[in-house]
Amino acid sequence: MYSLVKIGGFALGIAACLLIALFINDELSYDRQFPDQERIYRVVEVYNNNGNIGKSPVLPAPFANALIEDFPEVEKAGRFLVSELFGAGGNEIRRADKEQNAYEEGFVYADQGLLNVFRPAMVYGDQVHALDEPGTIVISKRMAEKYFPNEDPTGKTLIINNEESKPYRITGVMDFPAKSHFQADFLLTLKEVEFWNGEQIEWNSYNYHTYVLLRPGTDVIQLEAKLSVITKKYLIVGNADAEKKISFKLQSVSDIHLKSDGIRDGLIHGNIHFVWLFGIIAGFILIIACINFINLSTAKSTSKAKEVGLRKAVGSSRGNLVWQFLTESLLYSFLSFVLGTLLAKIFLPYFNVLSAKSLVISFTEWWWAFPLLVFASLIVGTIAGLYPAFYLSSFKPVSIISGNMSRGSKSYNMRSALVVFQFTVSIILITGTFIIYRQVGYILNKKVGFDKEQVLLLKGVNTMGNRVTIFKNEILKLPQVKNVSISDYLPIAGTKRNGNPFRNEGKSEDGGFSASQLWRVDHDYIKTMGMNIVKGRDFSIDMPTDLKAAIINQTMAKELGLTDPIGKRITNGGVSVMTIIGVVEDFHFESFRENIRGLCLALGNSPNIVSVKISAKDISGTIKSITGIWSKFSVNQPIRYSFLDESFAMMYADVQRMGLISSVFALLAIIVACLGLFALSSFMIEQRIKEIGIRKVNGARIVEVIAMLNKDFVKWVALAFVIATPIAWYTMHKWLQDFAYKTDVSWWIFALSGLLTLGIALLTVSWQSWKAATRNPVEALRYE
Repeated sequence: MYSLVKIGGFALGIAACLLIALFINDELSYDRQFPDQERIYRVVEVYNNNGNIGKSPVLPAPFANALIEDFPEVEKAGRFLVSELFGAGGNEIRRADKEQNAYEEGFVYADQGLLNVFRPAMVYGDQVHALDEPGTIVISKRMAEKYFPNEDPTGKTLIINNEESKPYRITGVMDFPAKSHFQADFLLTLKEVEFWNGEQIEWNSYNYHTYVLLRPGTDVIQLEAKLSVITKKYLIVGNADAEKKISFKLQSVSDIHLKSDGIRDGLIHGNIHFVWLFGIIAGFILIIACINFINLSTAKSTSKAKEVGLRKAVGSSRGNLVWQFLTESLLYSFLSFVLGTLLAKIFLPYFNVLSAKSLVISFTEWWWAFPLLVFASLIVGTIAGLYPAFYLSSFKPVSIISGNMSRGSKSYNMRSALVVFQFTVSIILITGTFIIYRQVGYILNKKVGFDKEQVLLLKGVNTMGNRVTIFKNEILKLPQVKNVSISDYLPIAGTKRNGNPFRNEGKSEDGGFSASQLWRVDHDYIKTMGMNIVKGRDFSIDMPTDLKAAIINQTMAKELGLTDPIGKRITNGGVSVMTIIGVVEDFHFESFRENIRGLCLALGNSPNIVSVKISAKDISGTIKSITGIWSKFSVNQPIRYSFLDESFAMMYADVQRMGLISSVFALLAIIVACLGLFALSSFMIEQRIKEIGIRKVNGARIVEVIAMLNKDFVKWVALAFVIATPIAWYTMHKWLQDFAYKTDVSWWIFALSGLLTLGIALLTVSWQSWKAATRNPVEALRYE
């Protein structure tokens, strides 16, 4: 049993560590495959608005050229645009010689400078000139294999969103690194592209991510300080106070994936806090497994004592004994590593599902895998066996032979401290798991300011052209359909976003300012989304003046200093002037990690998505009816749809994954701890068999014996609870700081974690306590 616990506990700990190590290595390897990646940086604008810090890598179109012209430290600069506002993101696509459309994500507008900065490997085409000409496109290797299998696609033509008048000629196939923050399957050239008149020279419009390749030896800190010239020269001319609010930082490309907290870039990132957390969990699990080994080795010291005494009496040196016990530890460690690696291989597919990864353990490269396995087992085996080896080899022969084992109390105290540590870790992990799940539940169930239930999102309707309104009216005729709206701007991630500087008409900077979203919607948007008008009215199709009207949220009204906003006029940087007709209740349209920002709704054209509010009755029948209508309007395009509540939940998939992974490893840590506790309690009870027999002969009841045997374990868990509670509170309090809207950390969570840990501990030892307490006292007194 002791060998099984030692090897099995070690193996479980090692399997967990291997899986977490694979996860951490994968996260740390992003954006490290580019040539000269140590010289590639992303430019981030930092805006300080009275202490509220905003960070964004989205910059004006001419920013990249200004960097090259004004700063000799910049060798190359490039930019890309991912906003769906201009046709990036997802689109319908087909070969020019085909009629059937297919929907693909990963469309990005980019200039040749971006390819020059990253220099991705090219399967076909010339990377240096791939996006030099108008109407060109570079596609990924994956898309080339999908649409042009077994052929060179360069020179072939693609049609996007049925716009046959704007074909794109393929000039290259790139093999972009999979482990990169920047993922794109289609790079559309920016050559001679202008989204509105003067857009490419406009400094007041922020749409482009800008990257630079610095010259060797450039001092990044000094260059960041010099970038303030751009603010004075191009952005804010002659306003010293405004200039102080804006600065620029250069973020290393290798830091973008894990260290972009607080930077609004719309990209999918990892989280360095998750990496550190899982690394700590892996370390704790391995330590718990080592503690099991140390505890069991020192607990068995009595049975080993005579062996040590006899060996020393016949001339064995302490060094020989240390080597003997270390060899035993190394053997256990090697067997555990072999078994742990096999367990990791078995559990890896399930871990990949949990972590949304595609990690692999390969045994084919044995020439480095086997030495690494041996080296790791040597390190862990030595660390785990060091204390038991020196402890056991220090016994004095005279004391052993005379029966005087004075070290018993010291070893008992050592074992107690290690068990307390195990349960401290267990309580922290259980508490953390509870709080993570509580935060996920809070996010998914909190009132968000709109009704996300039974809203069907139909995507790709822009290919219908002017018929999209007719399509909307046909859907409205269905009896199970309540409302229908046409708009790409939705309160979920992955839909259209923009930024506009709003002011009250005719006011200076001191007259109220709001950096807000401007969403183009139709007359039925607010009704379809179930939003609440708190002042004024909704848009009306019977009022032509509403074409120049706006409905703002409560946050924007507050930022503009408008206590009675109805009838007031606002302007977005002089582009247009709108009259406020209503105020909508604040609703969450970004992650709960961010505070609600200002928002302005205005009537306009945004025809990629149709939102349909349907009845909860016969949902499948309603979808079938909508599909029938779709097939009449889009013959060569299959219907694509999702539900708003599901898309909302996907915004927090990373938090849900963290909760799942944390719970799995918390359970694993408890299992490993309980394995050791089971063996340790078995040994401790074994040492007290005669004492139990004497107590029963003198009239002790079974309940009293069980209570006596379990008393120590209860004290250990209680002490662990006292130590773990402040640590768990501090850790989870810091984690919750990532969210602007969060649940409270209630006292009962800690109490429940402590009681659960105590229950697990008592269940682990009570079975053996009960067996010992119900044993025939005659047999107990005869026990050797």
